[in-house]
Amino acid sequence: MKAKPSEKERLEHMIEAIDRIFKFQDKLSYDDFATNEMAQFAIIKNFEIIGEAAYHLSDELRNANSRIEWRKVIAFRHILVHDYYKINMEIIWNAIENKLLDMKIELEEMLTSQTS
Repeated sequence: MKAKPSEKERLEHMIEAIDRIFKFQDKLSYDDFATNEMAQFAIIKNFEIIGEAAYHLSDELRNANSRIEWRKVIAFRHILVHDYYKINMEIIWNAIENKLLDMKIELEEMLTSQTS
């Protein structure tokens, strides 16, 4: 059985998921995204990975890095997985356009401090 990921690995998973979201979103307008089911599913899956990895980070690590809205990140994942019928593509798009880059920067800083 494979060991559970370390906090460092979970941070790496989150950064990788953000990079994949940006890759899948690249060159898409919102209208393209709103009609492209494959892009929607790929992006949503990566948001789920971000939320799941965030959920498994220690409270200590999350509390020490409060610039990320951890509760919202985790709640977003719960909506995507459990309340999938409520998913609003405009909210997904807004998160990509207005939240992810800042989150990636914060996660990379956290990762640097984890390895030093």
